[in-house]
Amino acid sequence: MNSRKFLSILAIAGTLFVSCSDDDDNPAPVNPEELITTMTITLTAGTDVVTLRVFDEDGQDGPIAPVATVSGNLAANTTYNASIGLLNESVNPADDVREDDVEPEADEHQFFFEAAGGLNVVATYADTEADYPPLTGTNPVGLEFQLETGDASTGTFTVTLRHEPTKPNDGTLAGAGGDTDIAQAFPITIE
Repeated sequence: MNSRKFLSILAIAGTLFVSCSDDDDNPAPVNPEELITTMTITLTAGTDVVTLRVFDEDGQDGPIAPVATVSGNLAANTTYNASIGLLNESVNPADDVREDDVEPEADEHQFFFEAAGGLNVVATYADTEADYPPLTGTNPVGLEFQLETGDASTGTFTVTLRHEPTKPNDGTLAGAGGDTDIAQAFPITIE
């Protein structure tokens, strides 16, 4: 009976030894989500410039609430050229997340734009992965876009950056999947 116990213990130990083998000689590279504390969207139509900005001191997952500002109202029936800047201001000097992370990995990022509450706007992508060499893809990115306003209205304009979305996708957050790097709803008035 003691030999049976000994053999059972030996079998269990052998299983544990095999289970704990060192197979991490070539671990998969980790590409963590970017820490984005500041997103600035500059909307330009001629001499009319409106800035949407959000600052979140500890990033999207921290307990400190983000502070969003809109510098002015949008003009009705106008097309704005838009550009998105992304910074990590938790370090000094600030990291340019757009230039250092999103542009080089444009094939792993995509912005999504949603209007709600009766806001009369349509966003159209103005860039693709091919705009960020050496990438050559035709999928949209959204660092550059156009925002076309309709008649006077108010509501929210939400901008969301997804990391590793399915590409191509149907242009919706639900259809894209991936992880959210940053998302912010801005109160907008069109007059």
